[in-house]
Amino acid sequence: MSDITFLDITKEHCPMTFVKTKLKLESLQIGEQLCVRLKKGEPLENVPSSVKEQGHDVVCITHIDGDVYEVLITKGSFPTAV
Repeated sequence: MSDITFLDITKEHCPMTFVKTKLKLESLQIGEQLCVRLKKGEPLENVPSSVKEQGHDVVCITHIDGDVYEVLITKGSFPTAV
């Protein structure tokens, strides 16, 4: 089983939540996983939908405590230009 990279963006606000997630995903190889810890609200709504649009797979979203969640993402290949 491969290691999972962890990113805590609970102190960040949109749009930086997605920007930091995207930059971290760019450093990974296709098939590697990233666990993003974020807060409820805009980050929880925007990050999963944005990474899906970028061609990645949201494996699961887990409630951790209070308003904190974790999103497990598997890096996919980026959509090709048409």
